[in-house]
Amino acid sequence: MRYRVFASLLAAVVAAVGAALYARSRADPLPDRAPLSLQAFLASDGVEGFARAESPIAFEFPRDHGPHPTYRIEWWYFTGHIESEAGRRFGYQLTFFRRALAPVTADRASAWAANQVYMAHFAITDGAAGTHESAERLSRAAVGLAGAVGEPFRVWVDGWSAESTGAPTFPMRLRAGDEGVSMDLVLDRPKHIVRHGDDGLSVKTTDGSAASYYYSITRVNTSGEIDVNGSRHAVTGSSWIDREWSTSVLDAQHVGWDWFSVQLNDGAELMCFRMRHADGPGASYVTGTYVDAGGSARAVDGAAIEINAVGSWKSPRDGAIYPSGWRLSLAREGISLDLAPLVKDQEMNLSFRYWEGAVCATGNRGGAPLSGHGYVELTGYGAPQAATAKP
Repeated sequence: MRYRVFASLLAAVVAAVGAALYARSRADPLPDRAPLSLQAFLASDGVEGFARAESPIAFEFPRDHGPHPTYRIEWWYFTGHIESEAGRRFGYQLTFFRRALAPVTADRASAWAANQVYMAHFAITDGAAGTHESAERLSRAAVGLAGAVGEPFRVWVDGWSAESTGAPTFPMRLRAGDEGVSMDLVLDRPKHIVRHGDDGLSVKTTDGSAASYYYSITRVNTSGEIDVNGSRHAVTGSSWIDREWSTSVLDAQHVGWDWFSVQLNDGAELMCFRMRHADGPGASYVTGTYVDAGGSARAVDGAAIEINAVGSWKSPRDGAIYPSGWRLSLAREGISLDLAPLVKDQEMNLSFRYWEGAVCATGNRGGAPLSGHGYVELTGYGAPQAATAKP
């Protein structure tokens, strides 16, 4: 079903982020350039009055599964690999973004008033068909259109939702759909919560000028149903949940990032990201986390992580060239992996244009065979945005 964003919401977002955000269905043609860059959305300017991620804090659950409105930006990321009873493989992504238009000062009298905007992105990748379908929702946090709560946990935008159906948080149900694609999944029996960086403080730059509070649940059993172009599938698999909130995660020197999550067949997981510096790979900031099969996690220094692209893919939309296929190595763990996209074209062609896709992993640990699957996110590879898309 098609959806629209109220003109008043658009005006508020334009005033706040200096760009026109459009919510479109997959059936609507998009221009050669997305109307807003993710970099503009996450830039470090205009942060006065917001709380900052500057030192470790004591996380509290289930409260911290919910929103943090004193910070400017926040997201709830759900990705996973699922398989039908017939062995057909799919990847899915459901993401909820919160962006404050202004610092929280006091409650507003009108139920229609809101200084928070929520956006959701949804995608299903069908490995057998070689397709990637994506869609978007956008709404203000007013009169029940969008929002988030921590106890019991729920985040929603215009009918799409992730919510707890048990105490205190799991089982959790994810629901989203658009023309031709939908999903209804239950996530249960999660692995331990992992705090990245310095006990949850995830620094994004060498000088520490940009950071977030960041935790993950790196493996969650998943089951349910998906519908892809009229074909319904009962599916099972595994999901990864990422949570971050901050006020700035990109400084002026960085052009984007490459983010990797991998679930290995020996029960371990790893996450790493590279903040790409404008001066080139040598100046990029790299860090990560390794989680063993028992759930114990440790930070991995960037010097011990090697990320090398082994191929490339050119977007048919604007000619942007993304890396496609990677060799990922963690020296201390003796892990060497080759990551291959489930489908080459997993570009999210929405209000933000970025590549977010399911990957398959093969490799070894100290010479012993290793396999797995994961997700990769690539931002900042597109053509420069038009002047109207900059803050």
